[in-house]
Amino acid sequence: MSACCLLVVAAVIGAAYIFRHIVVKGKRCTSNAKLHGKTVIVTGSNTGIGKTTAIDLAKRGARVILACRSRQRGEAALEEVKRESKSNQVVFMPLDLGSLKSVRSFAENFLKSEPRLDILINNAGVYMHGRTEDGLGLMFGVNHIGHFLLTNLLLQRLKECGPSRVVNVSSLGHNFGKVDFDCLNTHKALGLGTSFREVFQTYCDSKLCNVLFTHELAKRLRGTKVTCYSLHPGAINTELARNTSSLLQLCLKPLTSYFFKNTVQGSQTTLHCALQEGLEPLNGRYFSNCTVREVYDKAKDDAAAKKLWELSERLCGLA
Repeated sequence: MSACCLLVVAAVIGAAYIFRHIVVKGKRCTSNAKLHGKTVIVTGSNTGIGKTTAIDLAKRGARVILACRSRQRGEAALEEVKRESKSNQVVFMPLDLGSLKSVRSFAENFLKSEPRLDILINNAGVYMHGRTEDGLGLMFGVNHIGHFLLTNLLLQRLKECGPSRVVNVSSLGHNFGKVDFDCLNTHKALGLGTSFREVFQTYCDSKLCNVLFTHELAKRLRGTKVTCYSLHPGAINTELARNTSSLLQLCLKPLTSYFFKNTVQGSQTTLHCALQEGLEPLNGRYFSNCTVREVYDKAKDDAAAKKLWELSERLCGLA
């Protein structure tokens, strides 16, 4: 091999190393906050970054509520989180975000049994086509409406325990999203297509809803001691396309294992938004890699955010 070829190979390897260890791994949450006496809810905490986030918070002394749809997987995660954190202040409570009845039941049970709520982490999400039991588009219903209702039902408790925070896990995909209000009003869904491209578009649309929800929530929280943040956790190895075909997952595995974050790396921005001191002036903002980021105009559109809020209220029976 010529010296020129060797230099090219070395440059490519060096670039890949830099990308993996600086870009992919990303920054870490630097907060040393202890959470003894604090209560945190983490939705979707039976797997992936949700479970890793729960373990970190339990290690800091928080009482952590694992809010998960599957009782079997939730109870398995409960034992793992307790074991890894060496804490018994971890509780599993069933929550199906695709069921408005389940969300209301969870909130009612939580408010009766738990005197505090200091941090609400809306982490759960799905990437698949379908309908909820209430007839909503699945990704719109689970990724947005379920968390919208949950947050509103728990908001008074958050206000009573302030300073407190709401953390909404979104995605970089929100940049490609749009909110089709005509489709929402007619079909209660962000999109109807079932092709790979159409399902991806609907997912991005639901992630834009997360950012718009956070934007509007921040305005409604002015004058309280509750703040909220949305975030992109990074592309996570174990969570990528978990609801897609096994063949696609197999094909992607070599790529994801090298160029995507593991769950510890992927949980850092969530932890940053939940714990970092001094974020209150950034209420309603969007974070990536533990850093506040600017968003496109469509993700901070006051009129669209208010319209989405009012539509969401009607769809989940709050209006």
